[in-house]
Amino acid sequence: MTIRTSVTGFPRIGENRELKKALEGYWTGSIQDQDLEQTGAQVRAGDLTFQKESRIDLISVNDFSFYDNMLDSALMLGAIPPRFSDFSHERDRYFAMARGSTAVRALEMTKWFNTNYHYLVPELSRSTLFSPHPETVLARYREASSLGIRFPKINLMGPLSFLRLSRDMDNRDPLDHLDRLIPVYVRILEEISQLDDVVHVQLDEPILVRDPDKPLLQVLPGVYDTLAQAGDNIRIIVATYFEHALEALPILAETGIWGMGLDLVHGPENLEAVSLLRGKKLLAGVVDGKNIWSADIDQALGILGKISRHLPKEDIIVSSSCSLVHVPYTVDNELPGPVTDRFSFAREKVREIALISSMFHNQPLTLEQEHLLVKSRRCLITRVDPEDSDPGCSGSRPFSERTSREHCFAQRIAVQKKELDLPLLPTTTIGSFPQTSEIRALRRDFKKGQISLSRYEAGIMEYIDQCVAFQEEAGLDVLVHGEPERNDMVEYFGEMLEGFYITANGWVQSYGSRCVKPPVIHGRVSRPGPMTVKWITHAQSRTSRPVKGMLTGPVTILNWSFVRNDRPAREVARQIALALQEEIRDLQTAGIRIIQVDEAAFKEGYPLRKADIPEYEEWAVENFKLAVSAADIKTQIHTHMCYSEFGDIIKTIQAMDADVITVEMSRSNNDLLQVFKETGYDKEIGPGVYDIHSPRVPSMEELSGQIRAILEVLPAEQVWINPDCGLKTRRWEEVRPALVNMVAAARMLRSG
Repeated sequence: MTIRTSVTGFPRIGENRELKKALEGYWTGSIQDQDLEQTGAQVRAGDLTFQKESRIDLISVNDFSFYDNMLDSALMLGAIPPRFSDFSHERDRYFAMARGSTAVRALEMTKWFNTNYHYLVPELSRSTLFSPHPETVLARYREASSLGIRFPKINLMGPLSFLRLSRDMDNRDPLDHLDRLIPVYVRILEEISQLDDVVHVQLDEPILVRDPDKPLLQVLPGVYDTLAQAGDNIRIIVATYFEHALEALPILAETGIWGMGLDLVHGPENLEAVSLLRGKKLLAGVVDGKNIWSADIDQALGILGKISRHLPKEDIIVSSSCSLVHVPYTVDNELPGPVTDRFSFAREKVREIALISSMFHNQPLTLEQEHLLVKSRRCLITRVDPEDSDPGCSGSRPFSERTSREHCFAQRIAVQKKELDLPLLPTTTIGSFPQTSEIRALRRDFKKGQISLSRYEAGIMEYIDQCVAFQEEAGLDVLVHGEPERNDMVEYFGEMLEGFYITANGWVQSYGSRCVKPPVIHGRVSRPGPMTVKWITHAQSRTSRPVKGMLTGPVTILNWSFVRNDRPAREVARQIALALQEEIRDLQTAGIRIIQVDEAAFKEGYPLRKADIPEYEEWAVENFKLAVSAADIKTQIHTHMCYSEFGDIIKTIQAMDADVITVEMSRSNNDLLQVFKETGYDKEIGPGVYDIHSPRVPSMEELSGQIRAILEVLPAEQVWINPDCGLKTRRWEEVRPALVNMVAAARMLRSG
């Protein structure tokens, strides 16, 4: 059988978020271990069967995970930090590493390249004893074979990406562990080789697209020659994605690997070197795995035609540009319409891959494929919407084009300290409070028309009142309204702004059981009216303490939405920035003295190639500053960034010129603070003092120790005290004691 199609990876949360619900049920004790396993098996079976029936030849197995593939890789390789060694039950240890427990903190979490997916960072040290544990991998393969999958493709994290994406606790290059790690990979591959006459193994090496350095490229040929010899019947595929891999491609072409996966959507430069792969298979990523628009079938065929000038057609396998985990499951769960007709989610992309392959390899089309081809071509014709000549004004007031505030930080902070009169080490939260089942039901019933506007608003106001009362009782210095009206920090603004489309079931996994529903930007963005003023001013009317206005920044709204790929990102960001500028002006006029403009996704929008970074930084900073330029000298601007590496962009953060920045710190051992100190960061900082992604409640003593560690690096006059992210995913039983302990710790240290 000739192999013509492949999928890099598939979503695993379930079409109706079955796995999410099962995970959360398991964590609360409402279902047992066997129930969780059964749900996982059902999700996998459905996904594998769908791909088989859609004429995909190489179907990924082991792309499924109960939390995260990097965590799974660490366990497969025996890279378990000592603090987790006392867990006798494997599942308990697994979720303790992911979420923490009452006794131990979880692994650090950070963004997966330039996506909104978060991965868990393995911890390595000189004492790490790598050992092979391929039992789950082998079981996944046998499971797929039992479902009639002809060519199960085992997905593994490649050794170079595993190491370079890990954290070395001895502050060495994680690549130093390579000599001890490769024999473990070989032993795993040897066991895999016993599964079948021929076994395909996809080793993901996305690290090769991120300006690979000399040490990485030097070890590359030896690593893959060694792995390719682990079994005569193993066909090694090295998969890269999100960018081009021009430095690594000629090196890998000389090794014994069977094939190479290249992203030809986000790394079109790969076309320059495909001729080097003669004699190997090319998994040509021509269907975009990161965005949700229908594929341009003819454009994809044109790319494949260019490749076929250098490689035989039988060596070209049509594939997705990356794993489809970054897009929703299926458009079948959406209402038909002029916008949704242009969408292509994971299942639709699988069908596009099969269609493109059939046309490229001159196979007869099924009736379904003929209809898909007609629809795809029609979508391209109807996709371009007429643009207004107006650069983005959505109201009668003129926009400010000034991209910097009128006064410098030193002038602003002096006035703000006098106006706000906050104590040393002021305490606050990032913005959201628990989204209770009652609040979710209230929003749902209102959207369905089952309750009136007045009943809905009364319910939201009541919850805001409860949040304000609790914060006053707990002793927080700067309050928030709790965001009960918001389903998501980006989707909410998508609902309020023109130019956005909100899907009904476009859920995408962010981490673990956490799913988001990114809005779709399909037209010009504008603000019909105030979006947050009613809720924030109501909260402020209930307290004499300052309440923060809570907005999501233009770059984060852009990066956490599905954006038209035929429009420059900087232009769309500018339209969003101008809309937010109006909102800030209205909040300020209403008497709100602190406004937080979150840029949680600022870092993940960074290009993966250094040469492309300056342009992104220029327009991203410009649009953040454009949005907040309406703030006067008395208005304190906060921003929040989470789960990113900031060391290489600290000067850019400085240039954003926010008065206060809050950052994730609790899983990072305060290493990031040294960066702020060494670069002379002069703004105020709120390092997260506890991890909100874990259900554990930190004690006052633990929090005091964390704050003391912060004060060893930064002066108290510069520091705010807060959790590391919003609290919407936590329960009140966890939030109340944690914040009370946090305030008590701050007050104790404040008094000396």
